[in-house]
Amino acid sequence: MRLVSFDDYRIGVLTDDDNVVDVTGLLPDLPAEFEPMRMLLLIERWEGLRPQVEAMAASESGVPLNSVRLLPPVPAPRKVYAQPVNYRAHQQEMQDSPWSGTAPQVSSDQGMFLKASSAVSGPNDPILLPYSDRVIHHESELVMVIGKGGSMIPLGEALSHVFGYTCGLDMTVRGPEDRSKRKSFDTFAPIGSCIVTADEVPDPQDLEINLWVNEELRQHAFTRDMIVDCKNQIANMSWVARMEPGDLVFTGTPEGVGSVGPGDLVTINISQIGELSARAQARE
Repeated sequence: MRLVSFDDYRIGVLTDDDNVVDVTGLLPDLPAEFEPMRMLLLIERWEGLRPQVEAMAASESGVPLNSVRLLPPVPAPRKVYAQPVNYRAHQQEMQDSPWSGTAPQVSSDQGMFLKASSAVSGPNDPILLPYSDRVIHHESELVMVIGKGGSMIPLGEALSHVFGYTCGLDMTVRGPEDRSKRKSFDTFAPIGSCIVTADEVPDPQDLEINLWVNEELRQHAFTRDMIVDCKNQIANMSWVARMEPGDLVFTGTPEGVGSVGPGDLVTINISQIGELSARAQARE
């Protein structure tokens, strides 16, 4: 199933013919200030609500996708975890680059950082570039959406804690500052366009990632090339910080990162998951 957030934080099912069926009515009304958390509520109650969501999606025609405004599918995640330097070829390109010196060695029990949850943006939002005199890079990533929380999650149970998957861009200012600072500017975590529920992704290590800037293919890789795979990321990260429904996990970028400037259109496509595009512009 493909789920979207749209318009005034409503929740929809994206059908095979690209219509959006509004299922917001299955959830209790929320005060306006809490509407961005509606997707979190759906994720928390998914086990009980899923049959009703499926029935509504099958019985209603919905409205055309192009008639709604898509938001980030999880507009208000509690936490945004990220795995650094998680593809060997990217590790080498960073080691050879002038931006960050020697890349860190990564092992299964090492490496995690947090991005500000306020950095999350959606497919209709621009990427706001905070500097005109600094190198700012795109990083294409598979993003896991956590469905079932927990701490010290056993490796063998890790993927059962995943609600679904989406596309993500881990936008990054290159420089000497701490990762979390360079990656937490507003709009530096575009996600979308939808969440594909985990049951439709049999193996998250068998996905193809492509990223274009304008019409230039910059990144091409397969998730099987990760140094730390998805289940190990969940086990490792939850050992440090308790995971909660709706948390996001950016799983690392492959080689091919490059500069983004005002006017550039950045597009990521992940097989079985979908596509996300966002245009960069200078922050005023």
